[in-house]
Amino acid sequence: MVKVLITGGAGYLGSTLTHYLLDKGYEVDVLDNLMYEQTSLLHLCSHENFRFINKDVTDFELLKSIISDYDVIIPLAAIVGGPACDANKELATKINFEQIKCIVDNLRDDQKLIMPNTNSQYGSSKDVITEESPFNPLSHYAVTKCDAENYIMNSERGICLRLATVFGSSSRMRTDLLVNDFVHKAIVDGYIVLFESHFKRNYIHVRDIARTFLFAIKNYDRMRGDVFNVGLSDSNLSKLELAQCIKNIIPNFVIKEDDYKTDFDNRDYIVSNKKLESLGWKPKYTIQEGILELLYAYKMIIKHNNRNFTNL
Repeated sequence: MVKVLITGGAGYLGSTLTHYLLDKGYEVDVLDNLMYEQTSLLHLCSHENFRFINKDVTDFELLKSIISDYDVIIPLAAIVGGPACDANKELATKINFEQIKCIVDNLRDDQKLIMPNTNSQYGSSKDVITEESPFNPLSHYAVTKCDAENYIMNSERGICLRLATVFGSSSRMRTDLLVNDFVHKAIVDGYIVLFESHFKRNYIHVRDIARTFLFAIKNYDRMRGDVFNVGLSDSNLSKLELAQCIKNIIPNFVIKEDDYKTDFDNRDYIVSNKKLESLGWKPKYTIQEGILELLYAYKMIIKHNNRNFTNL
């Protein structure tokens, strides 16, 4: 049985990926310090192929001592987003870059390393973004991810998946991601004010990311030493277009544009995912399906928190 280590596996991506790989017959160990006190993996505690390691990924001596036990390493542990990284740049660098360096430096040639990266490193561009496009990091978060990817690629080990903006429900829910946030605002407030509404992003469902990691495991020899954009090619949407998709499902959602204020997040790009698609990978979940799913998810969250929402 193939044995997988996922660092940060109790997070938004990790809790979905862990469940998915277990269902596909993999043995999965999660290393996570539960810094957000999340209980997203409780439903897996009885699974015979699941093991939880309640430790900090910055304990590099521990990390070195266990890496050799695994066939596949997926380092999801990260300080995510510009504001969070700016609040503690030293910790962000330690987790986002030094963790990766530790893994690469102690990796055997027969082991598989699949690293999640981000479209954030592209920053802003008027050209269609491909894997050959230059980096233009606009935050410390993006800088750390660029450094980590460069270290992996220079070692000629591993695969880097440059993930689009993620959406969808997870047992460790995040409401700060753009689609999730917009749907949340549509339900809670009934309206949204958009700054620089023309800024575009690419998107991908959290379960499609889990599917992509499995695809990379199975196609490792073809993909090793390379980078791949991962997103919905038909969903390079501006913030206004995304809001309109939600309004099509929630008609009472009011969309307002503010032309006088700027967004602290300056990412603006159109991304091509053709390289990964040429290998036979295809996404399964659409933006519209994600929005409908989030409506159901927020109903559960609302009941749990005993809150009254505007458009539900």
